[in-house]
This record gives sequence, structure tokens and C-alpha cells, in this order.
Amino acid sequence: MMRTFKVGFWLKMLGLASAIACASGIFIASVGAGARAGINEPESSPQAQSSVVRSEVVPSDVVQQIYEGIITDTHCGAKHSAAVGKTAADCTRVCVHSGERFALVDGDKMYVLEGKAAALKHAAGARVKIAGTLTGDTISVTSVHD
Repeated sequence: MMRTFKVGFWLKMLGLASAIACASGIFIASVGAGARAGINEPESSPQAQSSVVRSEVVPSDVVQQIYEGIITDTHCGAKHSAAVGKTAADCTRVCVHSGERFALVDGDKMYVLEGKAAALKHAAGARVKIAGTLTGDTISVTSVHD
């Protein structure tokens, strides 16, 4: 009878310790996820919308950089068709409206652009400076400057 009491006691203690460990893990994970979610919230202050371009480290440790080139589209690249009879800006807007994506051409390099569609549309066909982060051949645009 004494041996049954000891085994039952230790099984209950093991179960209680496991429950406490699981609860603690869930609590720590939810606190960490909540803190991480607040990092990527956009700022709405006037300072956040400033036109000053600066390099900074974003949460994923990717450095924001400045890229220079001409805004075009993924279909035409650096060479727009003269047969269409449109300017480079108009051709870019037509191609993007037809499903192509904005692109930045700098010499032999072409980068696909994501984000800030209104600013890219306004600057289509022009030489610009773009601030953003590069992943593969895609730049996540944070600002566009003439």
C-alpha cells in the first residue's frame, strides 16, 4: 500500500510539472509574438512620412539601400517599342495596367519593384532614386525621389 502511494504521488507531480511547463511555454510564445507584431506597424506621424532618405536596419536585419535608375516595366525593360508611338512613361503605365510590374533599370541590371504604386506610376519613365530593401531581384520600395 505504501509503494502505491509513492508511485501515484510522483505521477501526479510529473503531470503537474508538465502542465506548468506547457503553460509557461505558451505564455512566453504569445508575449514574444505580441512584441514582434508591434515592430512592423507603420508610423503615422509626420516625421515618419518625411522625404529624407536614410539607411536603417529593418527587423529582419536587411539593410535599406538607395538604388538609382529609370522606372520602367518588366515587359519593356530599358527598350520601349517606338512603333507604339508613346513616351517611355506612357508605355510603362500601359504595360503595368495590362498586368506587368514596375521595374528599375540601371545599366544591365533590372529589379522588380514592390510597393508605393502611386509614386512609381507618377515617376514612370523618369530617372529616380529609390530607397528600399533588396531580396533576390525584387526591391521592396519605401520611398521614391526624383
